Amino acid sequence: MNYEQIALSHDGPISELVLSRPEVRNAMSERMGREIADAVDKLGERRETRVLLVRGAGKAFAAGGDFKYIEQRAADAPERNRQLMMRFYRLFLAIRELGVPSIAVINGAAVGAGLCFAAACDIRLAARGAKLGANFVRIGLHPGMAATYLLPRIVGPAKASELLLTGKMIDADEAARIGLVNAVHEPDQLDGAAREMAQQIASASPLAVARTKHTLLGTLERSLSATLEREAYAQSLDYNGEDLAEGIRAFNEKREPRFS
Repeated sequence: MNYEQIALSHDGPISELVLSRPEVRNAMSERMGREIADAVDKLGERRETRVLLVRGAGKAFAAGGDFKYIEQRAADAPERNRQLMMRFYRLFLAIRELGVPSIAVINGAAVGAGLCFAAACDIRLAARGAKLGANFVRIGLHPGMAATYLLPRIVGPAKASELLLTGKMIDADEAARIGLVNAVHEPDQLDGAAREMAQQIASASPLAVARTKHTLLGTLERSLSATLEREAYAQSLDYNGEDLAEGIRAFNEKREPRFS
């Protein structure tokens, strides 16, 4: 698939996906969603990739759904729009199914569905001054793109209710205070901080990282008993693996491990 609205590149174990519609602040179109889903498939086939950085081109991360697409929905019946929305959501939320961790590098505004796309990533870093908000109700629209699923799980039900019912915008520092983003960095230091975190992940055991991500995704839906079963199963696979053996050797030899 030829990419027109995203860019995908690789630097050893670190891959990067860029939302590339800066002229419309990376507004999210169905075409962009198809390209993201295709990129996720390609990344799944690239064994070298251990972590993905996701960013927006220009001054925004993503300004939400493309208003032209939203306006076109008025011509369709509710059932048709329900089907279209389900397809639209799933294209972008394919990022959650990626086998390696993803880091949203929020260089600018992350609004509406754009915030949800960042929330679908495993880790979020933001530039100081960036604005974030789930502003759906401010334009007369019920939240979508898993907003009512993701935000309560990240910031808790009370704060999610505040964000979703008011539709207000918050700055990056407030987002960090409530746990919506993991850390805030000066704009000229954001890329370096993201790369440093990506390298920390890439230098860890790829199998252990992948299995940990898989377990974390289901933790809030599982009981404690089911979570313990999942952890015991994943550890049972690691005990016979070369990564754990190398990790123990490296610890005993007081050096960094060299995972394959």
